[in-house]
Amino acid sequence: MNLLRATGTIGGLTLISRVLGLVRDSLFARYIGASFASDAFLVAFRLPNMFRALFAEGAFAAAFIPMFNQKVADPEGQGLKDGLAFAESALAMLLPVLLVMTVVLEIFAWPVTFALSGKFNGVSHDQFAFAVQLSRLTIPYLMLISLVSLLGGILNSLNKFWVNAAAPILLNATLVAALLLFHSDDPLVTARNQAIAVSVSGLLQLLWLAWACRHNGVSLKLRRPRLSPEVKRLLSLIWPAAAGSGAVQINLVISTALAASLLAHGSVTYIYMADRLNQLPLGLIGIGLGTVLLPTISHQLGAGEEAAAMETQNRGMELALFLSLPATVALVLCGEPIAAALFGYGRFTAQDTHFTAQALAAFSIGLPSYILIKVLTPGFYARQDTKTPVRYAMLSMVVNLVGNLALIVPLQHMGPPLATAIASTVNVAMLYYTLVKRGHFVADAQLRRRVPRLALAALAMGGVLWATQGQLMPWLHGTWPVRFAALAALVSAGMLVYGAAAIVLGAFSRNDISLLLRRRRPVS
Repeated sequence: MNLLRATGTIGGLTLISRVLGLVRDSLFARYIGASFASDAFLVAFRLPNMFRALFAEGAFAAAFIPMFNQKVADPEGQGLKDGLAFAESALAMLLPVLLVMTVVLEIFAWPVTFALSGKFNGVSHDQFAFAVQLSRLTIPYLMLISLVSLLGGILNSLNKFWVNAAAPILLNATLVAALLLFHSDDPLVTARNQAIAVSVSGLLQLLWLAWACRHNGVSLKLRRPRLSPEVKRLLSLIWPAAAGSGAVQINLVISTALAASLLAHGSVTYIYMADRLNQLPLGLIGIGLGTVLLPTISHQLGAGEEAAAMETQNRGMELALFLSLPATVALVLCGEPIAAALFGYGRFTAQDTHFTAQALAAFSIGLPSYILIKVLTPGFYARQDTKTPVRYAMLSMVVNLVGNLALIVPLQHMGPPLATAIASTVNVAMLYYTLVKRGHFVADAQLRRRVPRLALAALAMGGVLWATQGQLMPWLHGTWPVRFAALAALVSAGMLVYGAAAIVLGAFSRNDISLLLRRRRPVS
C-alpha cells in the first residue's frame, strides 16, 4: 500500500473534522466564552474525549488489529471468516462490560467530576451540581464510541481507513448544529445542550460504522459471552495499551484537574482552546500515521519482512518530522494571530485570546513528541508488546504531575501545557531508545541526513512569519471573511517559505514527495 496516500486520505478527512472542530470552538467561544459554564462543560467533555483517544484511537486498535490481522492472514485458517468470529467473541465480552461501566459512572458521576476538576475553584454547591449534570449527559458517549472502535478496527484491517476516519466529522457537525440551533443568552443552557449533543453524536457515529460494515460484507452477531484464550489475550493487551497510547490524554486530564482546582475560572478554557489548536496538526499527522503504520508493520512482521518494517518506520518518522517541525514553529511564534482570528470575538475577550496563545506556545513545544509517540508505539504493538509502552507512560505521567505541581503556580495557565510537553518528550525518548536497543529501529542514512535540514527549514519559515505577523494583526480582528483571508495568507506564506527552504537545503527534492513511502500490501 502507499503509506503517504493512505495517511493523506485519513489526514484529509481528519482535516474536515478538525476544521469543523475549529468552527465549533469559535462558536463555543462566542456563545459561552471563558467562564464557569465553559469550564464545567469542558471538564464533562474531558472524560469521553479522553476515552475516545485512549480506546478508539489507541488501546483497542493497538490490541485488536494485530490479532485480527493474524487471524485473517493465517494460511491454515479461513481468512476473514476467522477474523470476524474473533471480532464477535470480542463484542460478546465488550458489550456487557460497557453497559455495566456506563451505569456505574452514571451513579458515581459526582466523585468522577470531583476527580476531574477538584470541585473547581470556589464554586457553590449548585454550580458543582450543574457540572455533575453535564458529566452524566456525556457519559453514554463512552459506551457508544467503544463500539465504534471495534467496528472501525475491523474496517482499518480491511484497508477501509477512510470510513473510520470520517466518523469524528459527525461529532463536530452535531456540536456545531447544537450551537447554531440551540444556543441561549444563558451560557449555562448552551453548555447543557452541548453535553446532550455529545452523546447524540456517539449514536450517529455508531450507526455510520454499522452501515459501513454491512456495506463491506461485515456483519457481527451477538454471542453469549465466553472468556476464551483469545479474548483473555485481547483483554490482557488492551489495558496496558490504554495507558501506553494515551499518556498524552491522561496528562491532559491531570492538567485540567489542577487548573480547575487551583487557577481562576477560564483557565480550563484557555488550556482547552490551546489544546484544540495543538490537536489540529496532531490529528492530521499523528493519528493518520499511527492508524496506517500499525496494520502495515504488523502485516510486514507477520510475513517475516523485518527489513520492510524497518523501512516503513524510518519513512514514517521522516514524514512525521517533515510535517510536525514547521507546525511547531508556527504555533509557538504565531499563537496570538491564530487565536485572535478563530476565537477573539463575542464573549471571548482580548485577554482570553492572549492567555490562550500563551498556553498554545507551551503545548506546541511538545508537538513533535506527541506525533512521534504515534509513530514509535506501533513498533511495540505490532510485536504484541504493550507492557513496555505502559511502563514508560506511567513514568511520563509522574514527570507530568511533578511538572504541573512545580510550574502551575509561577506560570499559571502556561504551567500545565508545558508540563505535558516535557512529559511527552521524556516518553518518546524512552520509546526511541528501547526500540534502538532491541534492534527494532535503526535510523537510516536518509533519515539522519534530512532531520537537521528539516529543522533549519522550519526555523527559516519561523523567521519570516515572525517578521510579517504584526502587519496582519489588524486584519485578524475584522469580519469572518477578512479574518479567514488574513489567516490563510499567513499560513500560505509559511508553507511556501518552508517548502522552498526544504528544497534549497536538500531536506527534500520535489520528486521525493510523490515517491515517498511507496509500498504495497496485499488485501486478504
